[in-house]
Amino acid sequence: MDMTSLLPEILRICAAMLAGGLIGLEREFRDKSAGFRTLIFIGAGAALITILSRLIGGPDDPGRITANIVTGIGFLGAGAILRDGMRVAGLTTAATIWLTAAIGMSFGAGAYLFGASVTALSLIVLWVFPAFEHAVDKIREEHTYEVVISDGREGLARVESLFAESGLKVNVRQYFKERAEMRCRWITFGRPQAHEKIIQKLLDDPAVTEFKY
Repeated sequence: MDMTSLLPEILRICAAMLAGGLIGLEREFRDKSAGFRTLIFIGAGAALITILSRLIGGPDDPGRITANIVTGIGFLGAGAILRDGMRVAGLTTAATIWLTAAIGMSFGAGAYLFGASVTALSLIVLWVFPAFEHAVDKIREEHTYEVVISDGREGLARVESLFAESGLKVNVRQYFKERAEMRCRWITFGRPQAHEKIIQKLLDDPAVTEFKY
């Protein structure tokens, strides 16, 4: 193949790199594990494999090699997902990796308008939607409370009722008995005002010897 025949394929890879770079800028700005260079390589690699699948596989089976992109991207995405206590972090980054590969495949297939449209929509979601998430978080915040109670079951029942009185919903309960004390852990949801109430109630309760949130 001469340079003239390769030029359209190079343009497809460049477009995939540009799309990956634009998405990677947002990830880099938010200091995520898959950033600028990573997503450029993912977009370019997906486009290149898509092109090679067509050239090597031929017209009879153009998707044979391309299908393996999904498997390879699955391993990369799994590496970005981490467990942080009771929470799972990195799902958005993993989804971004997967989507960037799909965008790279669209450019590799020559669907420029399709790939550009999805890239633009992805940037809107990544840059604009966090503001909506922040607004929702103000309405419904999650906090984990770790409380040490000195007077056993009676104190536990009383502290447990304080969460309901404050307007908080308890999602997870964990209790650990340590000699004469009980160490309890609650994961709760509710308005910021409700969290302020429970903090004051815990401070005022004589059975609570220690707590953190």
